[in-house]
Amino acid sequence: MAMLLRRFLGVLGCLALLIGLIWIGQGSGLLRYPASSFMIGQPEWAYYGAGLAIIGGVLIGVSRLRQL
Repeated sequence: MAMLLRRFLGVLGCLALLIGLIWIGQGSGLLRYPASSFMIGQPEWAYYGAGLAIIGGVLIGVSRLRQL
C-alpha cells in the first residue's frame, strides 16, 4: 500500500511540476502556445505556476522518502 501511495504522489508531483512550468512560460510570455491562450503575457499565471511547481517539487520529494 505504501508503494502505491509513493508512486501516486510521485506521478501527481510530476504532473503538477510540468503544468506549473507551462503556466510560468505562458504567464511570462516565453511560451506562446497555443496562440489563443488567455494566459499568455499575464504575470499572475506565472505566479500561480511557480506555486504549483513548488507544490509539485514537494510532492516529488515526499514520494522519495523511505518511510512513507
